[in-house]
Amino acid sequence: MKSNVLVPLGQLVATPTAILAITPEEAQQALDRHVMGDWGELNEEDKKANDLALQTGERLLSAYRTANGTKFWIITEADRSVTNVELHISHLMLSLQKC
Repeated sequence: MKSNVLVPLGQLVATPTAILAITPEEAQQALDRHVMGDWGELNEEDKKANDLALQTGERLLSAYRTANGTKFWIITEADRSVTNVELHISHLMLSLQKC
């Protein structure tokens, strides 16, 4: 059976606030989408940047919401060694995605 996984996750980590706010099921659903190239609630420009990053080996960023509306982020580092689930990311982190 052929795998549709586009993104190797590496080591999976989560911030303490994410662990408290996101159920394991919600995190797993979002991770399943992330590895398939479904970037969630990103704008079209950022989705296209992620699609390009799949080819060029850059950092990947996706955004999702819990059932109660809490937004959270999944970030896979450029070398694919680590994927982080977190609630809050700085505007600096977002701007680094565009570099």
